[in-house]
Amino acid sequence: MFLLGGLKSSIIIAPWLMAVRTLKVTVVGAGGGIGQPLSLLIRRCPGIDELALHDLSETKGIAADLSHVSQRGKVIAFTGEEELEPALTRADVVVVAAGMPRLPGMQRDHLMAANGSVAVKVATAVSKASPKALLAFITNPVNMIVPTAAEVLKVHGTYDPRRLFGITTLDVVRSKKFIGDSMNISPDEVNIPVIGGHAGITILPLISQCQPGFKGGPKEVQELTHRIQEAGTEVVNAKAGRGSATLSMAYAGAHFVGSLLRGIGGQEGVIECAFVASELTDPPFLANPLELGKDGIKRYIPLPQMSDSEKEALEKLLPILRKNAEEGIQFAKNYLKEKSVSHIPAVLP
Repeated sequence: MFLLGGLKSSIIIAPWLMAVRTLKVTVVGAGGGIGQPLSLLIRRCPGIDELALHDLSETKGIAADLSHVSQRGKVIAFTGEEELEPALTRADVVVVAAGMPRLPGMQRDHLMAANGSVAVKVATAVSKASPKALLAFITNPVNMIVPTAAEVLKVHGTYDPRRLFGITTLDVVRSKKFIGDSMNISPDEVNIPVIGGHAGITILPLISQCQPGFKGGPKEVQELTHRIQEAGTEVVNAKAGRGSATLSMAYAGAHFVGSLLRGIGGQEGVIECAFVASELTDPPFLANPLELGKDGIKRYIPLPQMSDSEKEALEKLLPILRKNAEEGIQFAKNYLKEKSVSHIPAVLP
């Protein structure tokens, strides 16, 4: 049984990075509700020589603020579409948090019309400015955004499936928290793979593979699974139109970036779940466990054993992911064909 990376340590403590070459991380959408706390958490990693903050709105104040954090390395502000490529130049990791947030009553696929252009423009700029960067998307809907970005990278001849990720770490974070609470143990003690996608029933926590073993019956498993799948909606409704999950997403995103940096630094056994080009199933993209390395994905870990109910759930979600991928790819083709000049959507204030 594989073990996912420890969520409690990789964000803050990374002394192994000090022995490798200097690293640059770029946050696109750094001024938003996710981008600001995400940038703060990433700033705390000691192995980063340069943290580039990009947004359509002014980022100089955020950069000045973060530059006072007692860490080595510099923080540089970039503003506007004309400064996107400079922000990405020589980046080792690019994490994208730009885009419109999900609002009450809004389905994730409704976000595509607004946020699809984010994937197109960032993937295009990465292809020109830093084609070897590890590119990780927080921007929703992840199930369609990642296929869109992949198609754009293919058009530019820079697509490497091992370097493109949809960050689904929040599904793992929530699973660990909810299961830990249910078992009356620390979430740090819980290890669970979460596969599938990053929306509704496409999120499949494999509770049968939870370590330590979950002792609840089928009803408890069903209730936990449903809560994990609908956790994003729970936050959206609780915020009553004022945004979606921002702080927990920033925490999860920073953890994933930390794991990417650990892989770049040569640490062995860095395992995370992420939404990537799949070698395991018919849909071309799937969230599954991966081992990370110097060039992104080092190894695709085979899907673990599943209970009968989990196998049934997987069969139900695969057609959805297939459709999502087709829609994302078609969005990219249409966008590039029309050569739209629409702007990247503004992020949360």
